[in-house]
Amino acid sequence: MNLIKKYDPKYNVLLKDDKSYPYLKITSERHPRLLITRKVKNDKGKYFGPYPNVLAARETKKLLDRLYPLRKCNNPPGRPCLYYHMGQCLACRETPPQKEEYHTIIKNISSFLHGGYKGIKDDLKSKMAAASEDLNFERAKELRDQIQHIEVVMEQQKMTLNDRVDRDIFGYSYNKGWMCIQVFFVRQGKLIERDVAVFPFFDEAEEVFLSYIGRFYLHQHHLKPKEILVPIGTDIDILKELLDVHVHTPFRGRKKELVELAMKNAKIALDEKFSMIERDEERTIVAVEELGEQLHIETPLRIEAFDNSNIQGTDPVSAMVVFINGRPDKKEYRKFKIRDVEGPDDYETMREVIRRRYTRVLKEQRPLPDLIVVDGGKGQMSAAMDVLENELSLDIPLCGLVKDDKHKTSELLYDIPPRPIELGRQSPAFYLVQRIQDEVHRFAITFHRQLRGKNLIQSELDGIPGVGPKRRRLLLEHYKTIGGIKNAKPEDLTRLGIPNHVAEDIQVYLNQPEE
Repeated sequence: MNLIKKYDPKYNVLLKDDKSYPYLKITSERHPRLLITRKVKNDKGKYFGPYPNVLAARETKKLLDRLYPLRKCNNPPGRPCLYYHMGQCLACRETPPQKEEYHTIIKNISSFLHGGYKGIKDDLKSKMAAASEDLNFERAKELRDQIQHIEVVMEQQKMTLNDRVDRDIFGYSYNKGWMCIQVFFVRQGKLIERDVAVFPFFDEAEEVFLSYIGRFYLHQHHLKPKEILVPIGTDIDILKELLDVHVHTPFRGRKKELVELAMKNAKIALDEKFSMIERDEERTIVAVEELGEQLHIETPLRIEAFDNSNIQGTDPVSAMVVFINGRPDKKEYRKFKIRDVEGPDDYETMREVIRRRYTRVLKEQRPLPDLIVVDGGKGQMSAAMDVLENELSLDIPLCGLVKDDKHKTSELLYDIPPRPIELGRQSPAFYLVQRIQDEVHRFAITFHRQLRGKNLIQSELDGIPGVGPKRRRLLLEHYKTIGGIKNAKPEDLTRLGIPNHVAEDIQVYLNQPEE
C-alpha cells in the first residue's frame, strides 16, 4: 500500500508522489500481453484506469490473468511454458491462437472492466458451490478468492468521487444475532482499501454500530478522515462529539449510493456467513447419517471417543471427546489419570477408562452414547468391548480407528471380529471419523503434556528440605516456573515468608551443576 496515498501527510495534500497513477494495458502485439504501466502512449494499445495504487492494479491484473489467458512468455509455439499448464497463456500452445480468438479475449476483458462482470461472477459461484458439494474445499476457497477479487474490482470501478475528499464510508447489516460492518476507505476520491467485520451481538443494533465506529478510531488507531458517511437513522451527533470529525448522512446523490453499496455488501457478507453455516451443518448431518449406514446402526447422534497417552509408561492418561450431531461438544470432554495400570499397557489402560466412564454414567443415569470410538486396533477394541459386555452388560456399538505410518487416519474397524469398513477417502463419513480421531488425540496429548510438565516442576521442588506443598504452591504462584525460582536471590525468597536457611537450600539445590 502506498503510504503517501493512504495517510496523506500534511505537505502532500494533493495526493501526489513522484509517480503517475498505474494503468492496465493490453498491447497491440501479434500475441497481446496484459501489463501494468504508468505512462499512457499513443501506441494502439488499450488502456484501463487509472487505479488508485499499484496494489489495486496488481490485484486486478492477477484476477484477469486467471480468467483470460493472454501471453505471459516469449516461448515459440509448441514449447509450453509454466503459465500454459496453469491455463494462463495461449501463445505457446502447439496451434497458436488466431486474431479472432485474441479479439474475443480482449473484448471480454474490456467488458469486464466496464461492468460486465455479473455473468463471470455467477459462473464462479456455481463452480464454488459444486466444489464445496464435492468436498473439494481447496478449489472452493480458490474460487471464493476469485469472486472476492471481482468484488474488489467492481468497487474500484464504482467508488470514485470528483471532490477528492478523504472519506470513510460505513454500512452495516444484522440478522439472527449477528452483525456485519463494512468500511470503504476513500482517499482523494479513490477507493484504496476496505474492511469487514462479522460478529455476534447482544445489545441494540444501532448502539453496537455506534460503539464499533467509536472503537474503530479510538482503540484500533485508524486515522480519522475529513468526513465519515453513515446510513440514514444513525445518531451522527454522538459520533461528532466522540470523534471530533465531520459525520454526514447523505440523502441523495453519489454519496448516498456509496453508503447503500456498503450496506449491500454488509448484507451479502452476512448472508454468505449464514450460508456457510447452513452448508456446514448439512454436511455434518450427512456425515453422521452416512457413518450410521456404513456401520448398519442407528444414526450415531452422540459419539464418545477415547485415546490414551504416555511416554514409556510415565504419567499415563486417557481422554474422551464427545461429538453431538457431528460437532464437538467441549463441555462434555473428560480427562482421566490412570490409577491402576503399571507400565505402558495400552489395553489395560483402555479397560480402566471404559470401566470408570460407563460405571459412572450408569450410576448417575447420564445419556449413553450411540457409538463409542477407540483410537487403536483390534486389541483396544477387544479390551473395551470386554468391559462393556461382560462387566457392565452394555450393548453399545464400538469401532476402532487405525493410523498409518504417517499418523493419519487409515481405516475404520467394526464388528466382531473387527473388520475394515470401506469409507471413501473423500466421503463425509471419513472426514468425520478423521476429525474425531484428530480431536481426541489432540486433547489427550495436551492433557499429558500439562500433567507431565506439572509433575516435572513438582518433582524438582519435592526433594528440597523445608519445601512442602504449601511453600511449593507459594513459589509457583509467584515465580510461575522453575527458571524464575532459580534466578531469584535468597533475599527475594525470604520476602515471601520463607526462612533464610530454606531459601538458601532452594538456591543451592536448584543451581547445582548437572553431571
